[in-house]
Amino acid sequence: MKIVIDARFTRFDHHDGISRYGASLIAAVAPLADVTMLISDDRQLALLPDVPYAKISSPLSPRELFVARRVNGLSPDMVFCPMQTMGSWGRKYPLVLTLHDLIYYEHPAPPGFLPAPVRLLWRLYHKAYWPQRLLLNRADVVTTISTTTESLMRQHRLTRRPVRIIGNAPQDQRAPRSPSVPPEKALIYMGSFMPYKNVETLIRGMAGLDGFSLHLLSRITDQRRAELEPLVPAGAQVIFHNGVSDAEYDELLLRATALVTLSKAEGYGLPLVEAMSLGTPVVVSDTPIFKEVGGDAASYVAADSPAGFAAAVLALADPEIWSQRSTESVLQAAKFSWDTSARELLEIAEELSTRRPRL
Repeated sequence: MKIVIDARFTRFDHHDGISRYGASLIAAVAPLADVTMLISDDRQLALLPDVPYAKISSPLSPRELFVARRVNGLSPDMVFCPMQTMGSWGRKYPLVLTLHDLIYYEHPAPPGFLPAPVRLLWRLYHKAYWPQRLLLNRADVVTTISTTTESLMRQHRLTRRPVRIIGNAPQDQRAPRSPSVPPEKALIYMGSFMPYKNVETLIRGMAGLDGFSLHLLSRITDQRRAELEPLVPAGAQVIFHNGVSDAEYDELLLRATALVTLSKAEGYGLPLVEAMSLGTPVVVSDTPIFKEVGGDAASYVAADSPAGFAAAVLALADPEIWSQRSTESVLQAAKFSWDTSARELLEIAEELSTRRPRL
């Protein structure tokens, strides 16, 4: 079974959510099938597993319309793309496209790293659902990463194709912390600073958390930092790290009281399951996707309540409560695995191998 996986959304120096999802899935599928990655830049290889690859044009290039001509030459039994935008004109193979979330219909500001023309198209694209339907209906199967997004896709009738879940998961082989060792009074936030991430409420909530420090780990623009810094309450400890390595991230998680996020919309919430897999409790907004990922292990608060956020953190200052949540977090995170996702992808490939692709 020859599976081609599009890895052209991999970053160069550090993973974002899509980049890590694709790389992790490739690593899980490679021992089980004949996998070839698609890349568009040699620098992407630093963050990808050591498997065969083909170098083709960027997914943001006008040549994307005709990318199937190049992929046809690889003779794949199936092509999987972790996005929904891969070109398909003239394809001779089964195609699986992915929709992670519907965030940008409610929060239309596009990611800042995209080129200006792409950001404009992004905004126009999310003004109606019919463009999404056109993209998704080009596939033989559409995948998503959570039952929450799957439900929204059905609600908005986004595709006529079968929808399957290829879930996200924490990284393997990371030993969780001991629930008997008291944590430091540190809170960790890992995520972007886009408006819907609602970092403002985290910062305001620090007014009620004397002795705690809030570590904002992700890279941040000077403009966004200048918007957030004036919100820091007098005497509160809020540290802007402006990016950390994976090792630094793990090291901070293994000491912290909790990972925190009051984001108002997510496709999955990978930082939650990463923290929980290490035995670090999470304090999160009470959204459907966070409840799916966090289960009974997470502490849930109203997204716009600084006081509610502070109260949830203070509850974890009780050693018995923290220890219990730490243990529950590891058990909850174990419900998600890349092996399960890899086997689901292989099952889709086997099913599609018996059909002719829709051209």
